[in-house]
Amino acid sequence: MEKVVVIGAGSWGTALGMVLAKKGYDVTMWEHNKEIAEKLNLEKENKRLLPGVKFPENLNVTWELDGLLSDVKYIIFSVPSQVLRGVMAKISPQIEEDMILINTAKGIEILSGETLSHVMKDEIKGKYHKNIVILSGPTHAEEVAQELPTTIVAAGEIDKAKKVQELFNTENFRVYVSEDIAGVELGGAVKNCLAIGAGIADGLGYGDNAKAALITRGIAEMIRFGKVMGANERTFSGLTGIGDLVVTCASQHSRNRYVGERLGKGEKIDDILKSMVMVAEGVPTVKAVYAKKTELGISMPIVEAIYSIIYEGADTKEKVKELMTRELKEEFY
Repeated sequence: MEKVVVIGAGSWGTALGMVLAKKGYDVTMWEHNKEIAEKLNLEKENKRLLPGVKFPENLNVTWELDGLLSDVKYIIFSVPSQVLRGVMAKISPQIEEDMILINTAKGIEILSGETLSHVMKDEIKGKYHKNIVILSGPTHAEEVAQELPTTIVAAGEIDKAKKVQELFNTENFRVYVSEDIAGVELGGAVKNCLAIGAGIADGLGYGDNAKAALITRGIAEMIRFGKVMGANERTFSGLTGIGDLVVTCASQHSRNRYVGERLGKGEKIDDILKSMVMVAEGVPTVKAVYAKKTELGISMPIVEAIYSIIYEGADTKEKVKELMTRELKEEFY
């Protein structure tokens, strides 16, 4: 069987590993914590994050890095956005020219303001940059692990994207391809920020009208941001733009929406994050997007409001009032 390595044994890494294992690939997931890795191997189930879904026999977990990428063609990175650079630095000596590097995290690095494909490029040899593919879309790990119908996008140089399309595609997991890496990455990053805003609206008890307004005006901010960053505007009307935004803003599975809901109910961000098992990528990404949009002079009032609530302790209702009473404008500007 062909070998595949998944870097990161969280819920999404586990779900993707199971997709490939069920297709017959020999899958190894790398988990940095030895104790957790051994427990996952013993129990053949991620009871903490995906309870009730058993691993196929050809899916195994390791904590060791030595020789991890030997005879491996596909490497899937499923680690939080803010630790991706460190993980890449650890394994980059093992990366070879014929390997395809697939990133599934959604975010922008705070320290550098770079998209994650650029973070990866920083840590590997230049001649391997063409091998980077982004896998992103409206997907919840819980549903993928249960083999519920899902669609997603593989973005990169078209020949590499098509190989990833073939790698993952099943009757329940349909993969499209795109060459717009920037658009696919930025859609996934910004939607996590906006999902926190949707959760704040839920926590405040606002209705469907408010949710629809936030999603629609959020797409406008996503497009403005993406175009300045070099993305194709068309990408944001697809799965990795509006598709991912809708599912994240509406779903009970969404960690970012959950964080926002608790903020809307008056809880403090530090208390919320301390109580969570999984990472809410939108929290650091709000900070990164806010810094980048400020640097580039991009109008993103919803992101500004979310940033103020999370990082400046602003009152949620007051921020909604400010959004609703801003200077009147045409819808498209």
